[in-house]
Amino acid sequence: MSRTDFISSGLRVLQVEMDALENLRPLIDSSFHRACELLLACKGRVVVTGMGKSGHIGTKIAATLASTGTPAFFMHPGEASHGDLGMVTGQDVIIAISNSGEAHEILSIIPVIKRLRAKLITITALADCSMGRHADVALTIGKSPEACPLGLAPTSSTTATLVLGDALAVALLEARGFTAEDFALSHPGGALGRRLLLRVDDIMHKGDQVPVVSIGTTIRDALLEITRKGLGMTTVVDSAGSLVGLYTDGDLRRTIDQNLDIRVTPIEQVMTHNCLTVRAGILAAEALADMEARSINGVVVVDDQHRPVGAVNMHGFLRAGVV
Repeated sequence: MSRTDFISSGLRVLQVEMDALENLRPLIDSSFHRACELLLACKGRVVVTGMGKSGHIGTKIAATLASTGTPAFFMHPGEASHGDLGMVTGQDVIIAISNSGEAHEILSIIPVIKRLRAKLITITALADCSMGRHADVALTIGKSPEACPLGLAPTSSTTATLVLGDALAVALLEARGFTAEDFALSHPGGALGRRLLLRVDDIMHKGDQVPVVSIGTTIRDALLEITRKGLGMTTVVDSAGSLVGLYTDGDLRRTIDQNLDIRVTPIEQVMTHNCLTVRAGILAAEALADMEARSINGVVVVDDQHRPVGAVNMHGFLRAGVV
């Protein structure tokens, strides 16, 4: 095949599969509504099952449901007949997937599902099939041509099934009022989880690690405190311990331009007075956004009396994976 032939083939596949999705649109109907109600009312788990390529799609649907607030898992129908049906209870809802609706591995376990009184949702090409006739709710994807020129490899049908599964998951997410923070709770190891769950308290330097000097301290001694604490800055406090300013590496560069004697010049003469502060408990990502908006590299965490209780610089956000 020439380069042009490969591109033409790829574009033809996209068009065939987009047509299949367009054919799915009118099938998001009252049956879809009933399926959502059944899933929303589920007191147990949603158990997704399917053979072959339908099984692969079912695994993805189960994972999407589980990560968006609907507890779900995938059960292989072949293994179900050999003990895995023990995972199913009468409070569960089963989603069984088969394009033909005649998968014998699924048909063989439907009597047990019915005996357990678990609810059954089927996803098939057409409702008039063996699986559909046993279903509490029969969802259909329609009979569209596969993108495979032989009409054999599941392509359009699996795409439509996957999209229908996404539609169920998102509809349920919206019905539950599922939030970004809820999503992060099931993704604590990912970048999104860190951004939505990590608080500034979790990454800030605290206690003796916080660089602090008092009003009247010379620039020289303030620089020694910056060096000791290694944050590239020091807080400046009054006699009551309240924050009155911040002295940073950037302030030092400006100090050098003024040709001041660092051995005698008091820190309040050169410090930044209106420095950025945040309260403990805010999201680390929120503190980072404030820093980025002001193009600065550090932030001070203060208490109700405006006393510094923590400090964090850009390196801390990088180490925590918030950036």
